[in-house]
Amino acid sequence: MKAWHFSETAYPYLPPDSEYESIRVSLPNRIYDPKKGAALYDRFIEEWQVAEEEGVDIMLNEHHQTATCVDPAAPLVLAALARVTKTARLLILGNPVANRRQPVRVAEEMALVDVLSHGRLEAGFVRGVPYEISAGNSNPVRTNERFAEALGLIIKAWTSHDGPFSHEGRFYHHRQVNIWPRPYQAPHPPVWISTTTPSGAERVGAQGFVQATFLTGYEGTRRVYEAYRKGWREAGRGDDVPINRLAYAALVYVGESEAEARAGAEKVLWYIRANKVPQHFAFPPGYAPPQAFARIMRGELGDQHANFSAQATVDGVINAGLMMAGTPDQVYAQFRKIYDHVGGFGHLLIMGQAGFLDHDETVRSIRNFARHVLPRLKAEMPDTAISGFAAAAAVQ
Repeated sequence: MKAWHFSETAYPYLPPDSEYESIRVSLPNRIYDPKKGAALYDRFIEEWQVAEEEGVDIMLNEHHQTATCVDPAAPLVLAALARVTKTARLLILGNPVANRRQPVRVAEEMALVDVLSHGRLEAGFVRGVPYEISAGNSNPVRTNERFAEALGLIIKAWTSHDGPFSHEGRFYHHRQVNIWPRPYQAPHPPVWISTTTPSGAERVGAQGFVQATFLTGYEGTRRVYEAYRKGWREAGRGDDVPINRLAYAALVYVGESEAEARAGAEKVLWYIRANKVPQHFAFPPGYAPPQAFARIMRGELGDQHANFSAQATVDGVINAGLMMAGTPDQVYAQFRKIYDHVGGFGHLLIMGQAGFLDHDETVRSIRNFARHVLPRLKAEMPDTAISGFAAAAAVQ
C-alpha cells in the first residue's frame, strides 16, 4: 500500500458566496492577494516535505481560473518539488491534455521533471473538468478522442530515440518530434489516468495504466474498479489485476482525539462546501452524452464536483466514503471498509489539506496518519496483492 499527500493549493480567503456567482471561471482575480498566495505556497511546499519525511509520497494537480486549486501550471511546482525533495515519488494527476494544444510540449515538461527528480515522476493525465472548457477556449465535443490521441503522441515522443518523427492525426499535427531531454525512467514514467466513470475505467484497464478515481464513494468506486478489471481481462492482460493498478482519492483528517479530528475534518470539508458552480459551467453542451447529464442532474449518477452541496456534513461524507476522519483506529476502520467493499486498491490519495486548515493542523494529520495508520495498511495490504473481492477478503 502506498499513500500520497495531496493538496489542491486552495486560496480560501474569499468573500461570502452570496457575493459571487461561481468559485470557478468567473471569480474576479482582484480577490486574490499575491502576498497571501505566496505565503500559502511556502507552507504547501513545506507540508509536502513533511510528508516525504514521514514516508508518504507526493501528489499535486492542476486547475485553471479557480480558487479551489491555485496551480494553473503544475509542471512548474513539480520542478520545484523535484529539487527540494529527495526520495518521494512525485505524482501529477494530472495534465489536462484534452484542453491543451501542444501534447509534445507536455511530453517535454514531464521528461524534464523526470530528469530533475532522478526518475521519481509518476505522470498522470486527465481529460479535464467541464468548467475549464470555456476557460481553455476548447471545444467540449470529442474531448475523449482528443485525450486519447494526445496521450498516444506523448508516449511515442517519450519512447522514440532515433531522430525526428512526424504526427498527422485527427486533432494534432506535429513535425520533427524529437524531444530533449528524454525521460530518466525507461521506457517512460509510469502513466496514471483519472476517470470517475465505468466506461472510462474500462478503457484504462485495457491499456494497463494506473486507474485513479476521486470522491466516488462506495458504489461509484466499486463500479469503476469492476469496469477496469473487465477492460484489463478482455484486453488479454490475464485474469489477475495487480493491486497497484488502482488508486482512490478521499478527504482525510487524522486526529489524536475524536474532537481534534472532527475540528480538522470540518475545515477540510471546505473543499466540498465551497464548490459553488452554475450549471452552464458544470454542464457544457457536448462534454458528455445528454443522457449522462440528465442522470447526474436527477442525482442518479455521482459527479465529484457538480453535485457537491453546501449542506454537506462530516458524518454524511464519511458514510458516503468520500472522507476518512477520526482517530487512527477510526480512520483505519473506514479505510478497511471501503477497501473491502470495492475489492482493494494499492494507492490511497490523501487530500489532507483544504480551506482554512492551518499548517500545524495539516502536519499533525500527516504525521498521525503516517505513524499510526499507514504501517497497518502496509502490513495488511501488500503491494503483491491481486485486485478483486476474493483477494480483499483474503487479507482480512
